[in-house]
Amino acid sequence: MIRVWRALRQWFDPRELRRVGTAPDYRFSLANERTFLAWIRTALALVAGGLATAQFLPQLSVAHLREGLAVALLLLGGTVALRAVDHWARTERAMRLGVDLPASHFPAILAICVGTGAAVLTVVVIVEAASG
Repeated sequence: MIRVWRALRQWFDPRELRRVGTAPDYRFSLANERTFLAWIRTALALVAGGLATAQFLPQLSVAHLREGLAVALLLLGGTVALRAVDHWARTERAMRLGVDLPASHFPAILAICVGTGAAVLTVVVIVEAASG
């Protein structure tokens, strides 16, 4: 629980983050921020895709598939947003301490999720086209 609280303080209290180490070259901090913003754009796109799926995709022949896809996209978008801020804070802290940047499996996991979702949707589109 203390670890979670410390992580949340890093997210919301920039003074907490600046208490450790020394300030890195501002260009690296700005690059870290641009990476964070790219992840946030990805999260927003996933959330928008989830809302569009729920609102505009017609009912599919598989019961509740549309709703399942919408919920999966919304949850994935929320997860990406939370992961983005956590990675930003951990990277900024590592730069301030002069240690290796944190490794992450999240990009690979996200790619697998999106790729799997695309494969499922491809099958659905083919099945819908064949039955229609």
